[in-house]
Amino acid sequence: MEVRTDERRTRPSLEHEVFLAVQRLAGDLSHQAGELLKNAGLSSPQYNVLRILRGARNQGLTCGEIGERMLSKDPDVTRLLDRMERQGLVVRTRERADRRVVTSRITEKGLDLLAQLDEPVAELHHRQLAHLGSEKLGQLLSLLQEARFPER
Repeated sequence: MEVRTDERRTRPSLEHEVFLAVQRLAGDLSHQAGELLKNAGLSSPQYNVLRILRGARNQGLTCGEIGERMLSKDPDVTRLLDRMERQGLVVRTRERADRRVVTSRITEKGLDLLAQLDEPVAELHHRQLAHLGSEKLGQLLSLLQEARFPER
């Protein structure tokens, strides 16, 4: 029995081509960053949490607030914070006003680790994207923001 393939493949839409290009680029950029972070003993989500908590300063954030700010939506932020607390990168405390609320804060060890990574991460981003030049990078950023938030 002969199996026929449809030789009339339709050309993907421009939107589909752009979607695939963005997915490939994101995968490439993330893989390279993941390798750098792995060498420092961190996963990408852990690095993301540390950056989020550094931005919150001493105020700290709840698990839900961290989850809302994550780049990738990790369904189990609590387990991620458990590991990071065991590593001494974050500390969690119950709030006195409402004992149900647990606030996470970055530790000195976490701040030190981020400080050590700031320059290597910046250098990686430079190697990944500087060839585009400032003007094209600005255009790319604008287009990506417009694609993500079309209502703005």
